[in-house]
Amino acid sequence: MKTYHHFSEFKKLDNAVATIGTFDGVHFGHQKIIKRLCELAKSTGGESVILTFFPHPRMIIDPENQDLKLINTIEEKIKILSELGVDHLIITPFTRDFSNLSPAEYIKNILVDTIGIKQLIVGYDHRFAKDRKGGMQELEMFSKQFDYKIEEIAKQDVDDVAVSSTKIRKALLNGEVALAASYLGYNFSIHGRVIKGDKIGRTIGFPTANIFLEETYKLIPSDGIYAVTVDMGTESYKGMAYIGQRPTINGMTRNIEVNIFDFNKEIYGQYITMTFLEFLRHDVKFTGLEALKMQLQKDKEDTLSYFKKIG
Repeated sequence: MKTYHHFSEFKKLDNAVATIGTFDGVHFGHQKIIKRLCELAKSTGGESVILTFFPHPRMIIDPENQDLKLINTIEEKIKILSELGVDHLIITPFTRDFSNLSPAEYIKNILVDTIGIKQLIVGYDHRFAKDRKGGMQELEMFSKQFDYKIEEIAKQDVDDVAVSSTKIRKALLNGEVALAASYLGYNFSIHGRVIKGDKIGRTIGFPTANIFLEETYKLIPSDGIYAVTVDMGTESYKGMAYIGQRPTINGMTRNIEVNIFDFNKEIYGQYITMTFLEFLRHDVKFTGLEALKMQLQKDKEDTLSYFKKIG
């Protein structure tokens, strides 16, 4: 898959089969559209193109609202889309000027003159251009003038998948990582750099790697304990992760930590990927470190039982 970070990098195609969207999560609903996109491109001798946006449109349209957190970083999205067999991915900066394009300008300037669409696939009730005024009516109205075909994924097909990025975010924020995985078609993960902590975990027999996320817009699941896998390059380990403010020691900041099983190496500064498999329990305050240690031992047993169960 070829990736472009601006329209200026992209050379207009003779037979582009395209779709448009933010595709946060690249979940089952998105995958249905992308599968159809690739099938149609192959059957017509065209090339598949996805037009997506970064930053997310809501970050530009409503910059004061910092509540929106995304399921994927842009790097994660690129990786997932490349594995789905897409030929071209255009990641255009979403700007005020771009958001002010009229439906006619959007169709002619972007879809026709820049991408070279011959066929366009959109999800049910797809909206675009200024104030989201563009839709199927406008796409069909200009299709004969600009010589392209338009295909809409039926509402029933979308409803059958019963998935939305909003529903997945809600599941993750509730700690329901297994439910989120059933919607996504893969397990949710975070990627970050290992930084130094205060090493309290070592004093009670549960050393942890503290993870720093550079992308502030990345969604972090609910506070609690999780069964996870940890990937470092070609190596993969089992472990249990903690997200929370460490109330037992009166912590002031929200931490992301992982106790990696059967592992005893210094990895400060390294990047690791932590994949969430199962929620074990909520974060609670204990009477002291000894009580916390006893609970962590039970958490480890529960985590190992989970891994044994899934084989």
